[in-house]
Amino acid sequence: MKKRIAILVLLMLPLLAIAQERKVQNRPYIDFRRLHYGFFFGLHAQDMELANNGFVTENGEQWYADVSAYNPGFSVGVLADLRINTYVALRLLPTLHFGEKQVVFREYNSGNRERQQIKSTYFSLPLDVKISAQRFNNYRPYVIAGVSPMLDMTVKKQRQLLMKKFDFMVEVGMGCDFYMPFFKLNPELKFCFSMLDVLDKNRKDLLDENYKKFTESIDKATTKMIVLSLYFE
Repeated sequence: MKKRIAILVLLMLPLLAIAQERKVQNRPYIDFRRLHYGFFFGLHAQDMELANNGFVTENGEQWYADVSAYNPGFSVGVLADLRINTYVALRLLPTLHFGEKQVVFREYNSGNRERQQIKSTYFSLPLDVKISAQRFNNYRPYVIAGVSPMLDMTVKKQRQLLMKKFDFMVEVGMGCDFYMPFFKLNPELKFCFSMLDVLDKNRKDLLDENYKKFTESIDKATTKMIVLSLYFE
């Protein structure tokens, strides 16, 4: 048995050597630039956490709300990357996110339902710290963390819920740099979590007072996003 294991190890050694063999590096000096630019696009999914409070109307209605479906949205932006040292860089990423959330309201006693489609066009300005591993051949994994102020440019009134225009998120994620012959390609997965309550409870815009019950049934709303992007640098 020991002889078989030894023979198997000897057979695998050439394969391991090939796997670790150094290859010609594409764009070997790109990471030594103090400042470089790029662009990116990707897909995202928007979510929202709604804190229902069990409010009961004068008619005895009790409404609960949640996000029922995740519809894919589109993201596009530009990138400025500032090199701090060999492993750390600071990134600024002006971005537009086009997407929507579908909220379903359920009345506890009757089972009646109402729906609201909340479309959002966010302009965000993330500031991220990128921490990279050592480059091997033509790839280099990394992690990111940062903050992102966001402005919703398509807030609509006269709906069951009204969202505030400004939001503030923290971001964490991971990705990998792939060094191609003429550019650097970076697939990245990022998770964004809001730090603010975006539910606007001051509903002076309402002409139908019956809509107030939906806002009064919720104490707080916080947004979340998952973003999958491709960067070209």
